Amino acid sequence: MASKKKKIRTEFKKNRTPRARPTDWTRKYAGEALDEDKIAREERLSGKGELTRRRTVVGIETDADAGLDVLRDVDASECVAGRVLSVHGLTSTVAGDDGREYRCATRRLLKTLLTEQRNVVAAGDRVAVRPANAGATEGIIERIEPRRNSLSRTFRGRQHVLVANVDQLAIVGSAAEPYLKPNLIDRFLLTAEKNRIRPIVCINKVDLIDATELQPLVGVYAQLGYDVLLLSATTGFGVERLRRRLCGAATVICGQSGVGKSSLLNAAEPGLGLKIGEISEETQKGKHTTTAARLIPLAAGGYVVDTPGIRQFQLWDVIPEEVSGFYRDLRPFENLCAFPDCTHIHEAACAVKDAVADGQLDARRYESYCQVREGDEA
Repeated sequence: MASKKKKIRTEFKKNRTPRARPTDWTRKYAGEALDEDKIAREERLSGKGELTRRRTVVGIETDADAGLDVLRDVDASECVAGRVLSVHGLTSTVAGDDGREYRCATRRLLKTLLTEQRNVVAAGDRVAVRPANAGATEGIIERIEPRRNSLSRTFRGRQHVLVANVDQLAIVGSAAEPYLKPNLIDRFLLTAEKNRIRPIVCINKVDLIDATELQPLVGVYAQLGYDVLLLSATTGFGVERLRRRLCGAATVICGQSGVGKSSLLNAAEPGLGLKIGEISEETQKGKHTTTAARLIPLAAGGYVVDTPGIRQFQLWDVIPEEVSGFYRDLRPFENLCAFPDCTHIHEAACAVKDAVADGQLDARRYESYCQVREGDEA
């Protein structure tokens, strides 16, 4: 990132500029007489003025992975640095470094910069807030600081940032009610590998089954070096180990609806009082009691981010050719394939497929890889 502030020509969304040509001539003609003296006799179709989507912004350029491409220059003496706790529609709640909490709107300039993000502000973002006046609890987000990482998924072709600037990703699944989805866990693990976030696999509700049934799955993840916790929010089994993992770190809690994310947080942090819901007996799915990502400070230090349940997790910014590189168990074998561009799916001389046949590579993990590779390619 450059250190010198300069004027940058950058692109804005289409709604930043007015319509290039008037389209209501017929209505005006039918409804009232036209003033011919006010009608333009000619117009220029050049990339200048109101017909362009490019504008000049004073600031510095950043990497695309850091969020917005432009870091806008603001007067630091008029702003308060802070962290976004939650985002609800057009309003964000920001915890300022001055110890106050602000309800903020986002500067229109930031919202109209051309970006692939669904929303430019996400929970966990570091921002600069300009209070409405001295002592006010309302303000405007003037700048969004570059992100060191983010947890994102694809939503209708755009980047949906669930949370930014975290240290750990606690992937919560349930042994029963609803049933465990290992392939969904694999997708979260892939995203954690890509964004360099430390993953923790948490399997809740182990009190509902014989825990030995989970040994094959737990053994595969443990051999790959992943931290795996067996938990029960109802009985308290394993909660102390989870509490130690959360202490002093920024952790995002993710998983499908109904697996007990909020229940585990209530057990790990007494007095939290997060709302929990019941499982549908017909569909065996949760009912979305958590509706937005929210940062929650912990008494022992650090904070957690409780997120809404996710039933589908479509990867963001992952091309099919790099999927195998994010599977720890596939890496030792892919360089032994006969072809450098081997997909490990349909080729005959494939070391990965041979490893599956020989029992050196878990068959379910390989099927998970094939599903991600072919699904994202499609």
